[in-house]
Amino acid sequence: MSIADHTATPNPATLTDWLGLAVLVLPTFLLAVDMTVLHLAVPQLSADLQPTSTELLWILDIYGFMIAGFLITMGTLGDRIGRRRLLLAGAVAFGIASALAAFSTSAQMLIATRALLGLAGATLMPSTLSLIRNMFEVPTQRTIAITVWMNGFLIGSALGPLIGGAMLEYFWWGSVFLLGIPVMVLLLVSGPLLLQEFRDEKAGSLDLGSALLSILMVVAVIYGIKDSARNGISLLAIASVLTGLALGWAFIARQRVLLEPMFDLRLFLNRAFSTSVLALLLTILALSGAWFLVFQYLQGVLGLSPLNAGLLMVPATLVQVGGSLIVPWLSRVIRPSILVSVGLLVATAGFLLMTQVDGPGTTGFLIAATIVMGLGVLPMTILGTDLVISSVPPARAGAASATSETAAELGMALGIAVIGSVGTAVYRRHMLAAMPDGIEPAQADAAADTLGAALGVVKQVSETQGTQLLELTREAFTLALHTNAIIGAIIVAVTALITARYLRHVPVSGADRSH
Repeated sequence: MSIADHTATPNPATLTDWLGLAVLVLPTFLLAVDMTVLHLAVPQLSADLQPTSTELLWILDIYGFMIAGFLITMGTLGDRIGRRRLLLAGAVAFGIASALAAFSTSAQMLIATRALLGLAGATLMPSTLSLIRNMFEVPTQRTIAITVWMNGFLIGSALGPLIGGAMLEYFWWGSVFLLGIPVMVLLLVSGPLLLQEFRDEKAGSLDLGSALLSILMVVAVIYGIKDSARNGISLLAIASVLTGLALGWAFIARQRVLLEPMFDLRLFLNRAFSTSVLALLLTILALSGAWFLVFQYLQGVLGLSPLNAGLLMVPATLVQVGGSLIVPWLSRVIRPSILVSVGLLVATAGFLLMTQVDGPGTTGFLIAATIVMGLGVLPMTILGTDLVISSVPPARAGAASATSETAAELGMALGIAVIGSVGTAVYRRHMLAAMPDGIEPAQADAAADTLGAALGVVKQVSETQGTQLLELTREAFTLALHTNAIIGAIIVAVTALITARYLRHVPVSGADRSH
């Protein structure tokens, strides 16, 4: 069943559109940087604001909770009030929240400003992608535009640790938030000049009941998943996930009876749309489960500083940026089902290569594994995103973009919670089974809990015990890394089969993809 609009002659993008694309890359770059720099600033802000352990967790988590919770609502709101208007309003809010966060005087104030940053971030993400859907009508040009947009995330993620590490060398912890202000000012100045306004003229008013259900649904599920990842399975975590699922059922039921639903469930009748959303979720799930341990491995096992760990990951990013430029060209001659599934099989090899990492002498395997994994998932992340937004009418681009981003957020949370929990369990079991003699029970339990705690215990015991415990810690964490990599390989391989089977009907880039 086709639900997409058909245009006999799509209009080629103009020079203004391509310049506008550069504007749309700005918020994606900034959001990627913002997700990485705060973790580097934790020691400094903890010393300054002295948050409790619970407050510190909320400082780290509230940003992601708000982005995930408000994506669907903001995506559909952009369809109604105009995507450019929502983008610029979000930029104002993000700039103000960045300044407030930088000069926060208490942990509670920082939590509140981080929440506002997340809310503003939720307006930026779907707005940029949906505007690309409207600006680039020619499929081949749209694939190139999404590639450029995706590179904003890649470069931002790579530069985040480097920029943050450099700023923290010379300035106070709040300086990392000030990065957002000049970027948002540039967006506010150039956006009205280079971006046209687009909205769904037939859309009704935003249904507040549906908006509230969608927000609570996503937040409850992700909160439960993250809590179980951090504290283990508990009644609170299970209740939170079940509550989220119940709210999701209520949200779906409400959309079915509304004359003008906030989210059109018929989008999922399009096989390219539903398959791409599922494949994006599974791919991000596998990646986040493995990456959850990679930076801990680099810093905890290999003893690298955050800045040096970030530098070690730069080659993978550079190769990804270069590889992403080839994907649009390949998509013109290779069907998405083949290009995506073969890429995912390459990524599977990268995951398996990670199982060969074992100590400083095999750091090259880790770098190679991240490069192969990154290259392998490029067709999925680029073409999958392209298929999600090109499979729907331009008027519904906001809702489609928000669905794509929500799938990525949910996949990230699931990867850290589910796969991360498996790795944590493997680490703990190995630690407790071979704990050196003479280690006190409380110290042994702490060392088996996290890598950071184990390194702390090493400093508290005798030199002989410390040497034995350090070696055990490295063995246990390496085993956890291997376990997560194997799980990721299985998930990505299954995703390759799904895309090979259910994207067979989708033609090469440039042909009609609307059914």
